[in-house]
Amino acid sequence: MLHCPRTFARTIAFSGLFLATVLSPALAADPTGDWKVADGVATIRVAQCNGNMWGAVSWEKTPGGKDKNNPDPAKQSRPTLGMPILIDMKKKAGADAWEGQVYNAKDGQLYSSTIKPVGTDQLEIQGCVLGFLCGGETWTRVGPPIPVSAAGNPAAAGSPAAKGAAPKSAAPQKTTGAVAPATKPGQKQAAGAPGAANASADTVGDICLLPDIARPTH
Repeated sequence: MLHCPRTFARTIAFSGLFLATVLSPALAADPTGDWKVADGVATIRVAQCNGNMWGAVSWEKTPGGKDKNNPDPAKQSRPTLGMPILIDMKKKAGADAWEGQVYNAKDGQLYSSTIKPVGTDQLEIQGCVLGFLCGGETWTRVGPPIPVSAAGNPAAAGSPAAKGAAPKSAAPQKTTGAVAPATKPGQKQAAGAPGAANASADTVGDICLLPDIARPTH
């Protein structure tokens, strides 16, 4: 019968611990990407903007919606397409969850909220009114995670990029809210994804450059 030297056994144990430590961040859940809401009427694009998570409507089943229930009369005519839904959500210490606010367009109110990825294809949304009367739903992934660019933050409000002008650089970097190209060789969008057959018609693009996110006024 073979016996492993004690030092060899310790080496194996420490190697396993090291690998677990190194691999765990890579396996951490990623809330970014496009998510179909529970009732299927809209898709929310989640991206990291200025270090926190934001989510905005990137597709709607019935085009032309307006934020008519907003208590601010000045915002009641704004389009729901491109409207922020997840507001400035910060990473929760020690957990794959982010806390902030969620905007409910059905009543025009903001609620305390937590988002938590479940596996790679689901995102749990929990919202509460004054700390109680909590409810939530589960969204389904329909687009790949959005990589964080080397540039880090989106262009400042008022800059050519924020206004939609083409950057002067020949090879501009994506900002954190940019969507991975749908036509990249070998890449397939999830079956049944809203806009999968018409990805080039994406009018929202990088949500970090949307005025309500680049210059939050909530």
